[in-house]
Amino acid sequence: MPRPDDLEIRVDDLTDQATIALVRRHLAGMHELSPAESVHALDVAALQVPAVTVWSAWRGDDLAGIGALARLSETDGELKSMRVPDAHLGTGVGRAILRHILAAAAAEGLTRVWLETGSDAGFLAARTLYASEGFTECDPFGHYLPDPASTFMTRSL
Repeated sequence: MPRPDDLEIRVDDLTDQATIALVRRHLAGMHELSPAESVHALDVAALQVPAVTVWSAWRGDDLAGIGALARLSETDGELKSMRVPDAHLGTGVGRAILRHILAAAAAEGLTRVWLETGSDAGFLAARTLYASEGFTECDPFGHYLPDPASTFMTRSL
């Protein structure tokens, strides 16, 4: 079984067709699981703005996952666009990307990271991962409004 330590995680400019396709798959998946008004995933163009950094994880030439961090302020960031292709689920890729992003956020001087994810069963694995890495549920933050289809979480760095 592949191990998380065989990954190369790097900043991604979203010009590679594999990463573009995974972002598009992520958006489609969010629309499959959530009502349209509850989908807060970003498209490729929104992930390419200066306030957002995207990372991709690779096993050789195989894209194993993506994740992003949107800077909200001098001290706060929001985790965005975490996605692992089906072939890499359960291999530790999501956890490795999450830990990489949290370390990068701390190195940039951020002191808190927030996230929004779905609240139904299709998002249980994501919520479980985030909770296991120290995230706790919280009230809506930033521009978000209360939404029964959303779970909001935060973690200090």
